[in-house]
Amino acid sequence: MNGIVIVDKPQDWTSQDVTARLRRVFQTRRIGHGGTLDPMATGVLPVFVGRATRAVEFFEHAEKAYETVLRLGITTDTEDISGTVLSQQEVCVTEAQIQQVLEHFRGEILQVPPMYSALKVNGQKLCNLARKGREVERQPRPITIHQLKLLKQEGIDLHLYVACSKGTYIRTLCKDIGQALGCGGCMAQLRRVQAGAYTIEEAVPLQQLLEMEHPETCLRGIDTLFASHPAVTLTENQEKRCRNGNTFSISLAEGTYRAYSASGEFLMLAKVENGVMSTVKSFFDPQ
Repeated sequence: MNGIVIVDKPQDWTSQDVTARLRRVFQTRRIGHGGTLDPMATGVLPVFVGRATRAVEFFEHAEKAYETVLRLGITTDTEDISGTVLSQQEVCVTEAQIQQVLEHFRGEILQVPPMYSALKVNGQKLCNLARKGREVERQPRPITIHQLKLLKQEGIDLHLYVACSKGTYIRTLCKDIGQALGCGGCMAQLRRVQAGAYTIEEAVPLQQLLEMEHPETCLRGIDTLFASHPAVTLTENQEKRCRNGNTFSISLAEGTYRAYSASGEFLMLAKVENGVMSTVKSFFDPQ
């Protein structure tokens, strides 16, 4: 089995838990996921099966979108509601104040990664150091917040929509917004609603997938990952050269393409330079 399944990850499962369980479902060890979700988070988790694992590297920089709940007045050591409470204070903010603060977090900003993260400093994961009660200096990293919207306010809970670049920590964003509002805050809920071109509407709940008699029907073609690139059908000779890993002449504008055989098989992600097509990554069955 080869393809991409869009899983709606349940709460309290790690991304690794999901892939481990799906190895049995799809009866293959060749499985990987596109972008780790914290155990408390739910939502879109693309899982790559079989030869599709060759495409994971192209998904690493995909932009993500989330719906999150920022709980004001509470700060924790993990920056989310599961952590140890560090401070609590009364909340008194207006919607006008909230909108004004949100404006400062849109666009390109710098973000200091949280201690409870898998990032490494001097070869050690920050989360392991944090569990030992240690805190080390972290350098701010540039991220981009493409969209940041207040969906609604329920008491001390702000429901936010965030579309962002790779490497954004939503719980840190929640903490920083709470700090900017002067009352502190932490992330209370997180749901990923989009990852690259894949949305929550097309995601399959994990439990449903586990109970399906034919889970392979949920697999999407590997080429769906590259839908933004134009498609081209190769001639028989061009296909032969493609399968042998050779370049060949082609009358196309420079750029990146999805290359198919005459029968419709997705062969490769390819690039064209100076009238010559070459392989970026092949996805055909070598047999």
